[in-house]
Amino acid sequence: MEYIVPDRKRLPYGMMNFKDIRLDNYYYVDKTSYIPLIEQADRFFFFIRPRRFGKSLTLSMLQHYYDVRTRDIFDDLYGDLYIGKHPTQDRNSYLVLYLNFSGIEGGLHNYRQGLDAHCQICFDYFCDVYADLLPQGIKEILDTKDGAVNQFDYLYHECERAHQKIYLFIDEYDHFTNAILSDAESLHRYTEETHKEGYLRAFFNKVKAGTYSSIKRCFITGVSPVTMDDLTSGFNIGTNYSLSPEFNEMMGFTESEVREMLAYYSTNSPFRHTIDELIEIMKPWYDNYCFAQECYGETTMYNSNMVLYFVKNYILYGKVPRNMIESNIRIDYEKLRMLIRKDKEFAHDASIIQTLVSQGYITGELKDGFPAVSIAQPDNFVSLLYYFGMLTISGVHKGKTKLTIPNQVVQEQLYTYLLNTYNEADLSFSSYEKDELASKLAYDGKWKSYFDYIADCLHRYASQRDKQKGEFFVHGFTLAMTAQNRFYRPISEADTQEGYADIFLCPMLEIYPDMEHSYIIELKYAKYKDPDSRIEELRLEAIAQADRYADTEKVKSAVGSTQLHKVVVVYKGMEMRVCEEIGLN
Repeated sequence: MEYIVPDRKRLPYGMMNFKDIRLDNYYYVDKTSYIPLIEQADRFFFFIRPRRFGKSLTLSMLQHYYDVRTRDIFDDLYGDLYIGKHPTQDRNSYLVLYLNFSGIEGGLHNYRQGLDAHCQICFDYFCDVYADLLPQGIKEILDTKDGAVNQFDYLYHECERAHQKIYLFIDEYDHFTNAILSDAESLHRYTEETHKEGYLRAFFNKVKAGTYSSIKRCFITGVSPVTMDDLTSGFNIGTNYSLSPEFNEMMGFTESEVREMLAYYSTNSPFRHTIDELIEIMKPWYDNYCFAQECYGETTMYNSNMVLYFVKNYILYGKVPRNMIESNIRIDYEKLRMLIRKDKEFAHDASIIQTLVSQGYITGELKDGFPAVSIAQPDNFVSLLYYFGMLTISGVHKGKTKLTIPNQVVQEQLYTYLLNTYNEADLSFSSYEKDELASKLAYDGKWKSYFDYIADCLHRYASQRDKQKGEFFVHGFTLAMTAQNRFYRPISEADTQEGYADIFLCPMLEIYPDMEHSYIIELKYAKYKDPDSRIEELRLEAIAQADRYADTEKVKSAVGSTQLHKVVVVYKGMEMRVCEEIGLN
């Protein structure tokens, strides 16, 4: 059978080279309207966003715009985009120097060697591609200089001598922080390298010195503000625009941009859903990022990488992908754990996450920089979670910034992180047993054995931590366990007029249309010292709340053709005392 290749733009999933996207007929969401805003901002521009949120592509777009070498293909690259119709005076007027620290070895003893090697390659390339604009023999002399710091010093001085100006781009400038801090024993070494006469500080000192010479602009990105603060006295001319409202939408996709993309592909691909239906499926998983307090309640941002993953799979296979989370988006849990745990401070930080999971929000003050040695302070740790994309701005609560888990992708990551911390206490979770119980829950209505298993795991774990976290732990643990069930999207509701539903196991019918059962779980907690009569009071409260919540339009529309079960669970301490179904439907 002859296969006809569809006449449509390809999706740039995983691509970071702007030139390839524009010249090879890929779909591009136009972000070039931010170029004039960047030019009007301070010249030395810091910008932090979570992993896989479009940082590298943004840098590539800017590089090609300002590079003197792309002048002849400007119309091909930008002609039909905003900036092609509204070009600025600075277009194609710089020598572009691009450094990407992400691939550099950053271990305790060899990161200097990695930095030197990477810069050597980049500096040599710079000398080669701009050979006709630079002094003759510059590359040969540069290669005689020892190390990145000395080579950089030589390079920008030679550019100044040739009356050339440099636009410096550094991607993942904080890679060294993450790599070095992943080894808890090396904090002192990190401090040495970012303070006094450390090599990393010396390099950024040269960047600063270069701004008095031929380096006229910098654009520096990363995922955390830790290094920025530690290097601040060495590079104190940069401005952090990460929390600025005018750049809230510069990376990621707005809903209107997602809709426009879906509308385009709906004309040339087999769509089995309307655009509204696809947005309804994608929104709880990928949307709801807000990167500026002033923008809360206005536009929210979708994770661009996840949107491209979803749309690519949808147009390829004609259905919603079975796994809504693309594997590469998952954060390096071990690195995150090492970043936040120094000695015995980890238990404190874990409680912040458990509070977030149980309460649904936390409050704090977002910091635009903090030193590595202070990373475990509550506001700094909350800020770190925010910059990593684990939290999003959700307004103000009692005078502080309110932060919540943005969406289902992040929720699953945090719940997995919690379970990983529980596993450190030698609690073994059987993947096979969990999968079997999950399947029976979804298809056979076998809910009792599922919650018995959770209660058994919880009881065994709690006995090793002296049952110290009470209700937060019981709720967080149960949520974390149900989040591992691939058949459901667990929704933990905040207080509403209808009451409080602790967990609604929303059936993922778009992926598993033959599922037969869905669940509302009302989870109540009595303290060890409470009388047994308290258990009955809580049971009756839970029954009333479950009945109210089951009657809401939200639940009725979500359960579809499945049978809705209302299950009441009451713990006293770490022991499950009640687990029963009420009001059989």
